[in-house]
Amino acid sequence: MNQLQTKVLTRIIALLTAIVGIVNLYSAVTPGVPERIATLRNIYPFEVRAGSHIFAAVSGFILLTLASRLLRRKKVAWLLTIILLIVSIASHLLKGLDIEETIPAIVLLGLLIGLRKNFTARSDRPSMAQGVRVLIGALLFTLAYGTAGFYLMEKQYQTQFDLLQAVKQTLAIFFTTDNAGLTATTRFGSFFITSLYIVAASNILYAVWMLLRPVLLPVGGTDEERERALDLIEQYGHSSLAHFCLLPDKSYYFSPSSNTVIAYVPKGRGAIALGDPIGAPTDLKDAIIGYREFCDRNDWYPAFYQTLPENLKLYKTLGFKVVKIGEEAVVDLHTFTIQGKPGRNLRNSLNRFTKQGYSVKFYQPPIADELLDKLKVISDQWLNEMDGSEKQFSLGWFDYDYLRGCEIATVESQSGEIIAFANIIPEYQLNEITIDLMRKLNDTEHGVMEFLFVSLFQHYKELNYDGFNLGLSALAGLKENRQSPRLEGSLDYLYEHLNRFYNFQGLHGFKDKFNPRWESRYLIYPSLTALPDVVVALIRADSGDRLLDYFKPGA
Repeated sequence: MNQLQTKVLTRIIALLTAIVGIVNLYSAVTPGVPERIATLRNIYPFEVRAGSHIFAAVSGFILLTLASRLLRRKKVAWLLTIILLIVSIASHLLKGLDIEETIPAIVLLGLLIGLRKNFTARSDRPSMAQGVRVLIGALLFTLAYGTAGFYLMEKQYQTQFDLLQAVKQTLAIFFTTDNAGLTATTRFGSFFITSLYIVAASNILYAVWMLLRPVLLPVGGTDEERERALDLIEQYGHSSLAHFCLLPDKSYYFSPSSNTVIAYVPKGRGAIALGDPIGAPTDLKDAIIGYREFCDRNDWYPAFYQTLPENLKLYKTLGFKVVKIGEEAVVDLHTFTIQGKPGRNLRNSLNRFTKQGYSVKFYQPPIADELLDKLKVISDQWLNEMDGSEKQFSLGWFDYDYLRGCEIATVESQSGEIIAFANIIPEYQLNEITIDLMRKLNDTEHGVMEFLFVSLFQHYKELNYDGFNLGLSALAGLKENRQSPRLEGSLDYLYEHLNRFYNFQGLHGFKDKFNPRWESRYLIYPSLTALPDVVVALIRADSGDRLLDYFKPGA
């Protein structure tokens, strides 16, 4: 079976699953055929038939949520659908010998069993966004269940409902003490009112479980995997991103030879790797191919964020697309100077703060909690002035466990008051130093960060480091190399839109003051059709799944 046939059949199965879910909903809100019910009445009591109605409603909701997972060939979704279909068929027969309603379920069951080899993708990592979607779906489904029941039922109540009245009556069940005066005239009518509460509770409990899964289930790599990754990063890491690959939001893929690690974050359809694979150069090609196959098994689009120029040819040879996303600023400590006219402003900042009694102090790990408490006050004030949440993925964030293991540089007054700080991280195989968090009190005098960085450069120059990496200047330098005008035009628009959150322009101008060497960085992605999912996954990873921050007023 070719890829197109598989895709078509998968869509048919997903559509049939949704149809069976709707059939279950319809079946749950309609009484059975009287002649068949009379036959069943002599076999088992009403409570058994009533329970089958409730299961039909709940299974209908779950089947509707599973349809989208089957579209993505999820193995667990296939197994759950098989189980639900088997029990659905039994429930249709138990509640009223509804043979007609079992037919689509039987057809779908046969298709799923026959095509079981197509459903190999692993389940997505749990996320709050997924839980919110299911919760909204549960509320809408319960409203639809009640509305359909009141609209379709005849002779069950003293009142006959049109569509609008059915909606109002459903809401009245939950928001009035007397059900808006509703009186049932049959046993099934009374049961339906009770079933509304049971279905609502069941669906909402399921949704709450989905919402809590990110908290209850571990996310990221295991401690053992992180130890394996650390060994490889210490041996082969040679970029400013290497240290961030060890942060707890990362999961790990190890190449078939185990000589290379790829640190990634899965979000939705995208699995975004941070930087290039880290490992033996001879293993790079096999690691990329293996990662792509690993992502395919999980129904993810593989992507690499902030890759170095040296590997672009290999990515292209393997069929990946490449787009420049910005430039990284590296200060050459051998040539850096604040002398002469170009360094006048930096020299003025250094002299002014020095005369006022300020100095830069360095604290070696492990950092005491007392110092971290002081730094948190600065960090919280700084974050309050920023739009959106604290960023993650390609940056660290204010976390005691993380910062406790970093070298910290602070700007302090003569009395010991801290007004700014930065944490320093290594680049392992490169003789460079990298900056991560850099934060200051909001009411500090202009030029304090220039004072901090010039002091840092001088300090690490004395320690014989070659360079100081100031990090990525996102979307900088795109106009110099237009390989895809339409795509990069969209990136220009994105630059302007997101500048409110990241202050790209201000950060680029700040870094440019130090006359750095600008090195291009790239996003590697599988295809143009996959790019929207990759971009959304990247934003989710970067924002900690706080996508709504990007749609606040003024964005």
